[in-house]
Amino acid sequence: MKIFVSSDDSFKSNFDELLQRGNMDIEGVTSIVSGLLSEIKSGGDDALISQIAKFDRWTPSNSSELLVSTDDMAKAYESIDSDLRDALHLAYDRIESYHQKLMPKSWIDFEKNGSMLGQKVTPVDIAGLYIPGGKAAYPSSLLMNAIPAIVAGVEEIVVCTPTPDDEINELLLAACHLCKVTKVYKVGGASAIGAMAYGTQTVPKVDVITGPGNIFVATAKKLVYGEVNIDMIAGPSEIGILADSSAREDYLAMDLLSQAEHDEMASSILITTDMELANKVSDKVEEFLSTLSREEIARKSIDERGAIIVTESMDEAIELMNMIAPEHLEVMTSNPMELLPAIKHAGAIFLGENTPEPIGDYIAGPNHTLPTGGTAKFYSPLSVDNYLKKSSIISMSRGGIDELGEACALIAATEGLTAHEASVRMRMAKQ
Repeated sequence: MKIFVSSDDSFKSNFDELLQRGNMDIEGVTSIVSGLLSEIKSGGDDALISQIAKFDRWTPSNSSELLVSTDDMAKAYESIDSDLRDALHLAYDRIESYHQKLMPKSWIDFEKNGSMLGQKVTPVDIAGLYIPGGKAAYPSSLLMNAIPAIVAGVEEIVVCTPTPDDEINELLLAACHLCKVTKVYKVGGASAIGAMAYGTQTVPKVDVITGPGNIFVATAKKLVYGEVNIDMIAGPSEIGILADSSAREDYLAMDLLSQAEHDEMASSILITTDMELANKVSDKVEEFLSTLSREEIARKSIDERGAIIVTESMDEAIELMNMIAPEHLEVMTSNPMELLPAIKHAGAIFLGENTPEPIGDYIAGPNHTLPTGGTAKFYSPLSVDNYLKKSSIISMSRGGIDELGEACALIAATEGLTAHEASVRMRMAKQ
């Protein structure tokens, strides 16, 4: 694994390259995705079926075949191993409990003059969830996207998932049953995003689309933003680790690999103040690579996008990590809480040696749908907020319009908006 020393002359150029880790060639696929979306918008189900035949290697005989039956979801739930079913329930309960604590409240405040100001929090009507599928199993993604919507009070949840060769993962269906999702459609990629954004004869138009996906999914979400809301434009998974000499090299190495095995484009970056530890971790990474079921993927990720950085101080290490703004940040130091106030940018922060990143992927409770590629500087994790909207409440009393009206009318007049001014002054003149 590459080791960079922050005091070396070549460090800046190497670090700048690391900061570009999340770049996706969205421009390169925009014309393709735009064409697919246009077909869905104008052609509805017919275009959807045509695109499924082209990309997923099966052709629905009619649009009714796109919808997975609730009976199939119930059977999948009943057929899974009882220990796994219990694990899914435990994850559900913890995710639900965490997101319940995030729920904002409606409120009203009365001023002395009798006026009333407030905020009304309301869920969207329909949420669309994109869940990667096919032969891969991502029940955790379903839980992480559906449960916040359920907690927010969304009435209708629509799920789209790709089914290459018309194969759908039973574990995903089991998770859908657990979440009481009744509308699951066998369509993926940009086609799914278009169907949920514009609506077809079969797939309903939604208000917000959330969930991870490849570059075509990310590009489609970017293009339909405004037609619907979206959670974020997410790229390949990543992990950053801050470590001092107290950290265990085997823990660090395996945690770096836990992201590298996701995707060749994933990035794993360790920043430490200890050169000896850096060398040991590099050796351990090489040792562990051969034990992984996805060795080829992980090795390419580590070789092309992995790095260990050695700094002169922990303050410098934190400064560099804030510039990286990683999706996942592990703090493996003797006193991780001590560093927490200085950490400004990270999707999720994992404190202490007993808190590996995968615990957050599945069971801890906070959401695992997180900002990537440095966007943690301005994006937050997926939460109930993504499925809510807030309306301001304003009610002026007679005393309130008398007290505030003159200032309001003056500002309106200054902006040249005479109807605005008159609207206020009419209330002030009323006896």
